Amino acid sequence: MRMSSYAVSMRTVGDGPTALGSSGQYTLVADRPVAAGGKGLGFNGGQLLYLAVAACISNDLYREAGARGITLQSVSVDVDGDFPARGAPSAPIEVALSVSGDATEADLAALVDEVDRIAEIPNSIRGTTPVTIVARHVVGTDTA
Repeated sequence: MRMSSYAVSMRTVGDGPTALGSSGQYTLVADRPVAAGGKGLGFNGGQLLYLAVAACISNDLYREAGARGITLQSVSVDVDGDFPARGAPSAPIEVALSVSGDATEADLAALVDEVDRIAEIPNSIRGTTPVTIVARHVVGTDTA
């Protein structure tokens, strides 16, 4: 498996499904809701997907603002979506954001439009990025 600067890993804690996700020096907790058999101690996969969208948009707003000489005072990004059925892809993802900075409203609106056009995570989802299991190791209880 190739390793990139975006490589992440997920390892269960105890008897699962609670798991620690890591990438370099960063970690987070993932879990299932209590009602779904988890311990409710962390984000579930859908929440992480939508959080990735929000983080990408927020990060890109700051990156592109800096490139334009704009200083942002605050950014708020709220993402909402749902998975309508088991195995079904996400329903349309909705983003609401608020941006304030030392630029005109027209310049800030143009910044938002540019980030909407180039943000990598939303673009990956919009274009249906393939996900492929390239290596697998399974350990069962059978001895055949």
